[in-house]
Amino acid sequence: MDQAWRDELAEFLRIPSVSAEPAHADDVRRAGEWVCDFVRAAGGGAELASFGEGYLALGELRASSGAADAPTVLVYGHFDVQPPAPLELWESDPFELAMRDGWAYGRGIADDKGQLYLLLKAAAELAREDALPLNVRVACDGEEEVGGHTIVDFLAADDEPADACVIFDFGFLRPGLPAFCVATRGTVALEVVVTASERDLHSGLYGGAALNAIHVLVDALAALFPRDGRLPEPLRQGIHPPTEEELAGWRELPPGGEELAGQGARPLDARAAEEFYLRTWAEPSLDVNGILGGKPGLRNTTISARASAELSIRLAPGQDVDTTGAAAERMLRDALPEGAELEVRYHGIPAGLIRPDEPAVQLGLDAFERALGVRPLLIRSGGSLPIVPALAARGTPTILTGFSLPESNIHSPNERLPVEHFPLGVAAARELFGALAKL
Repeated sequence: MDQAWRDELAEFLRIPSVSAEPAHADDVRRAGEWVCDFVRAAGGGAELASFGEGYLALGELRASSGAADAPTVLVYGHFDVQPPAPLELWESDPFELAMRDGWAYGRGIADDKGQLYLLLKAAAELAREDALPLNVRVACDGEEEVGGHTIVDFLAADDEPADACVIFDFGFLRPGLPAFCVATRGTVALEVVVTASERDLHSGLYGGAALNAIHVLVDALAALFPRDGRLPEPLRQGIHPPTEEELAGWRELPPGGEELAGQGARPLDARAAEEFYLRTWAEPSLDVNGILGGKPGLRNTTISARASAELSIRLAPGQDVDTTGAAAERMLRDALPEGAELEVRYHGIPAGLIRPDEPAVQLGLDAFERALGVRPLLIRSGGSLPIVPALAARGTPTILTGFSLPESNIHSPNERLPVEHFPLGVAAARELFGALAKL
């Protein structure tokens, strides 16, 4: 990393833009202004806008020639960061760029300031060289770490053109193996309350004759549980299966058994290790996140009148929040005994799907292969990322990739990015902009 890059990145990282802490609200704003200043310094226009509950850095660098007819690419990233605590585990100041043993350290260097810098730097270099082949719109937000709804609301209201979106907020699967993420799972969060009687009852007087809300709740939840690694069919409607190109890439990944063992986890069933990537990336899953009933921590011989649970369903790409939430509610009600009452509330985030055969994705894969000497694998994410379905809803194909590594300590002390990934990332972004100019 040359000294100019190092100085710019250090200045950006030095701003403690921790969105989860109200005391740093002004720092979040300053980080957004830094992005705007960077775009202006490269010859573009930019402004920091207050949008909903957060800030958006909005700007544009116009193509060096023929801008009116050139494609437009939207660049997204976020300039807010996670809190650095526990500070005692950091080996250097979390808000000062540090270099040691081939790594660059600092809070946000991998998630996502450092990666956003790669995209901005590539566009700025091309603009200064009078060689920017397309229009680059910038829309970066300051509340991704506390919800990510600002950019979603903006995209829903925005009617400016975007032939593709590029996001560097992802990573290599291992050193030397880049990846493009082409799908994210959605989420349905459910709150369930069972009422089985008017009040708690003495189990010695009524046990064996009166409904127990905890028993009712547990029986009802069991109706939703997977069998042989698959959720019941009503909870699997709409699944978009992976392509053969995706499956071929997944076979190059570490065995699922190793992934589970590395986390100290035990397989759900005999086929869980073999189907690890299919189940965590392309199938829905359900987990009970908490149950409350009776008087936890006390030995109490009471029949509970009321019990509640919180559960989440991870939606596979192609599935719908309301369809799946309504199906879960029907199954719970069908499992209730006569006399029990049920309340269900749910909300969710849609799954996101990027078609691998989109011209933008294929051009991106070719560009990365030229820049890095290896073609990225097409993978999916088991987590949820609100911007991906929001972009899909407006018909904007997305390249979601990045230059972190599994050991980059994202959200942890000593967050880091390989020093060699900075010139690689800028080179790949430059090549990517050139490729997307063909759209």
